[in-house]
Amino acid sequence: MKQMSLIDQLDGVEISQPLASRMRPSTLAEVVGQEHLVGEGKILRQMIERDVISSMILWGPPGVGKTTLANVIANQTHAEFVNFSAVTSGIKEIKEIMARAEAGRRVGLRTVLFVDEIHRFNKAQQDAFLPYVEQGSIILIGATTENPSFEVNNALLSRCKVFVLKAISGEDLMRLLRRALTSEKGLGKLKVEASDEVLKKICIFSNGDARHALGILETCVSNCEFVQGHPVISDATIELCCGKKALMYDKDGEEHYNLISALHKSMRNSDPDAAVYWLARMLEGGEDPLYIARRCVRFASEDVGLADSNALLLANAVWNACHNLGVPECNVHLTQIVVYLALAPKSNAMEESYLRAAKDATEMLAEPVPLNIRNAPTRLMKELNYGGGYVYAHDTDEKIARMSCLPEAIQARRYYTPTGLGAEAKMKRRLEAIRDWREGRTETPPFSSAAYLGAK
Repeated sequence: MKQMSLIDQLDGVEISQPLASRMRPSTLAEVVGQEHLVGEGKILRQMIERDVISSMILWGPPGVGKTTLANVIANQTHAEFVNFSAVTSGIKEIKEIMARAEAGRRVGLRTVLFVDEIHRFNKAQQDAFLPYVEQGSIILIGATTENPSFEVNNALLSRCKVFVLKAISGEDLMRLLRRALTSEKGLGKLKVEASDEVLKKICIFSNGDARHALGILETCVSNCEFVQGHPVISDATIELCCGKKALMYDKDGEEHYNLISALHKSMRNSDPDAAVYWLARMLEGGEDPLYIARRCVRFASEDVGLADSNALLLANAVWNACHNLGVPECNVHLTQIVVYLALAPKSNAMEESYLRAAKDATEMLAEPVPLNIRNAPTRLMKELNYGGGYVYAHDTDEKIARMSCLPEAIQARRYYTPTGLGAEAKMKRRLEAIRDWREGRTETPPFSSAAYLGAK
């Protein structure tokens, strides 16, 4: 077996462009993924097919098809299409293009302006587009990887339809890689041998990024071994090109749920070593860090709750860090939160209290709101005794009223049952004192030092 380069074997295939550029779709039929936008009958597909394009923002992670959709629009619209980069252009270039677009509008010509990485424009540069969008001189298509709510001026954003693009699914990436291996404009002439398992691992490493997936494939073909004159991509090739082993992890399959379950249960069982291990398995397998961060935010209330309210604050801070930094920088932040959650005192009282209340809420839909806590904005409502008997808690010495706020049929229900762990032990003593005072079992004010400390 002899290792040969891609250039040695292409024999007439154009290689001046990267594989991702050669495989970029030019029609809707070639687009992979984004079915919620360009599937049959979907809004963006109809706009493109009918050539009724309006100003829009395409928002999504790298390599999901923002520029591709712009190119499809360029090929199918009856308008001048101008490709504009926020990285290399400024106010001067904007004004020149706007002047040409305005001149075209006066003679009935449309101009579609595609601005890649529009979030890189500052406020003044974005403001320069606004009057031309308003008067219809241009149809603006902006592409961004950042949340347009924060990165695009409100005035401009209000005049654009925002389309959210999703990471490409594993199934769609597999279709894209197989097309690249068989297409004449891709690697079809090489007759590359690559099993489904090998392609699946490339999909895992690409993390929903089609451009990255094609880049990995091209690198693998350039560095693989040749068997009987044909390039063969193996696990060893992927490890060589990606710099790490292809872990057994499918974000769309059973292993995804097995690993997040292992992480969750390790934190619940106060085992930080196991939690960090399962975290590393997920991250090194290509899991989206924001998915893990969201699960930690949920865990902070579901399994820790009022036993340590700081857990929710820290979990939200880690989610923001993951959003702003991405991998690998955010790996340490995720480690911090899973260790914190593993060692935090545990309480599932929030989860249990909601489930109990939800059961009654769905089974007793007709229970009326008590009159004493109804609002009475009109004379008729006051005559019907809406708000009658309501006691404003701040007017009492105890800052609490003895009235009930539950429907009469369920006044005896107790949904929240605090544990005695962590800070929730204090909540438990306080709640017991409130209930004892409200139900007449004691005259001790519920927020006195005696009641607060649980003394009798």
